[in-house]
Amino acid sequence: MNDSERYESYPIRIVVLSNLFSLSIYAIGAYILWIIAPLASALYLVYCSFLEIRVLRHSCRGCYYYGKTCCFGRGMLCSLLFKRGEPRKFIERHVSWLDILPSFMVTIIPVLGGIVLLVDEFSWIIVALILILLALGFPGNAFIRGSYACKYCKQRDLGCPALSLFEPRRRP
Repeated sequence: MNDSERYESYPIRIVVLSNLFSLSIYAIGAYILWIIAPLASALYLVYCSFLEIRVLRHSCRGCYYYGKTCCFGRGMLCSLLFKRGEPRKFIERHVSWLDILPSFMVTIIPVLGGIVLLVDEFSWIIVALILILLALGFPGNAFIRGSYACKYCKQRDLGCPALSLFEPRRRP
């Protein structure tokens, strides 16, 4: 793919769409856990916030989109919160499935909570929320990343530490 097919700054409609996916996952997860205990919901939202800050601090600081509008709007946000990092260190980082497991837990934790609720008392609403959460968390995220985030990203051409996980043919 040539440079003209990559975004210098992502269109706001893509930023909004990708963030709606994430916020929907957080909201549904928090709701399911709220039914179990408000404290569980609060701790879950703290966990989600921690993960967002972790991405800003460890990934966004060295990304091409630092100070720019990436697919998730994090590049601009990161530049307001953190100093620019070393792009070379970012590119040379090795990312494994274990590294992204905490992100998967954003979906898995409330799904497990929902299963606990179903064991206690069956509810079609909880079943629907679990299915929606699973659809958004896994194939939904894959769709957003594959169709919008990674597809038009300039960083992927410079070197993305996670690209080899999601595109095995690009492994060194």
